[in-house]
Amino acid sequence: QLQLVESGGGLVQPGGSLRLSCAALGFSLDYYFIGWFRQAPGKEREGVSYISTFGGSIMYADSVKGRFTISRDDAKNTVYLQMNSLKPEDTAVYYCAACSYSPTWPPRENDYAYWGQGTQVTVSS
Repeated sequence: QLQLVESGGGLVQPGGSLRLSCAALGFSLDYYFIGWFRQAPGKEREGVSYISTFGGSIMYADSVKGRFTISRDDAKNTVYLQMNSLKPEDTAVYYCAACSYSPTWPPRENDYAYWGQGTQVTVSS
C-alpha cells in the first residue's frame, strides 16, 4: 500500500520553529514532486510549498516565503518542511502530497495522487 506519513507537528510559541517530515511507505519519492499544504479551521486547504524531483525547483506561498524551507532526502525517502518564525496564523493541519508530474503553482489538489493523513501545528502562547 502506498502511503505518505507526516510527523513533527505540535504546539509551539510564536517565533518558534518546527520541522515537519513526510515519509513515503511502499514507494520511492525519487520521481515525485512533493507538495506541502495546510488547512486552518474554517478555511480551504492551501498550498504552502513544493519541491521538484532532485530539488531543482522549489516554490513557496508568499505567506511563508523567507520563513519556511522545503528540502528532500531521497536516500531516506523523506521530504522536510522547516518552519521558522512561526506565527499564530500558521496554525493548521499540514499535509504532504505527491505528484508524478510537474504540477502547477499555485498548486491544484487534483494534481496530487497521494496524500498523508496530516499533522497538527498549533502556534500559540
